[in-house]
Amino acid sequence: MYATGNKKMLNMLILEILKKYSDENHALSQQEIIRLLKQNYDMECDRRSVKSNVLSLQELGYDISMDKGYRLMSRDFDDSELRILIDSVLFSKSISTRQAKGLIEKLRDHASNYFNAKVSHVCNLPDLPRTSNKQAMYSLDVLNDAISEKRKISFMYNSVGIDLKLRPKWDNPAVVNPYQIVANNGRFYLIGNFDKYDNVVHLRIDRMTDVKMLDEKAKPMKQVTELKNGLNLPRHMAEHMYMFGGESIPVKIETSEDMIQEFIDWFGNDFSVEKLEDGKIRVRVVCNAQAMRFWALQYGPYIEVTEPKDLREIIIQDINVMAEKYK
Repeated sequence: MYATGNKKMLNMLILEILKKYSDENHALSQQEIIRLLKQNYDMECDRRSVKSNVLSLQELGYDISMDKGYRLMSRDFDDSELRILIDSVLFSKSISTRQAKGLIEKLRDHASNYFNAKVSHVCNLPDLPRTSNKQAMYSLDVLNDAISEKRKISFMYNSVGIDLKLRPKWDNPAVVNPYQIVANNGRFYLIGNFDKYDNVVHLRIDRMTDVKMLDEKAKPMKQVTELKNGLNLPRHMAEHMYMFGGESIPVKIETSEDMIQEFIDWFGNDFSVEKLEDGKIRVRVVCNAQAMRFWALQYGPYIEVTEPKDLREIIIQDINVMAEKYK
């Protein structure tokens, strides 16, 4: 509860009431505002003061309608934007359940009671698969600062044991040049580079602990072969759909026309199509070789990788191994 009795706070208290109890479809009468001021803040007020304070709020730029009652017409986020933000937090696997619920509650503070009634079930959902790394949010902060200041980071990289707990994957902390944070499949990844190598690495942030920003400057991006022309993030994400490291290669795939939407979903519009006979098409796309291997297995019944030959041979071997297991 706010401190009570200070009339200088009246316009802010009325604004809080309008944020919580009104929207473009629900208005409050002067009497309802007076009642809520007394009920929520133990603040006495009369009808004339309500009107004069609302007029002051309008002068300050708040979009408040006084037609057939008082209502706050616009907010920092509209309902659809809040829903998108809440769903993004809810289905993120990179933060813990406790952190997710805390963020959702903060987002709900920006909405009216009418919106919150619609999403009241959200915080009562069963726990979704999430990281057990409670340092993940802190790590994101440190990484953002390091990227901004173009400095190296050190961290412990972990794997998950059969007890479902994190354990160090390497004996010593790793040092990486950080370039960008991206989200993929509900998880945050760091795009970076190890000094002694010339390639790009993708590291899951929820597997990183003890993240520290170092004093040493990061290697410039242009000194990494894959990034010498800068980081084209949409293209990079399309070529590294499973966030594997390694080079991207040109791939030819034969499939049917009804698979076009799947290609758009995974690769955007950065591919070419050639019509063949019998309703077939040939798609040319540039993709990380390891990612294409797994993608081809995922869509195995519907597509055929025809080139490059060495990738095709690897996929054939994978299919044969799978066939043996399912005999």
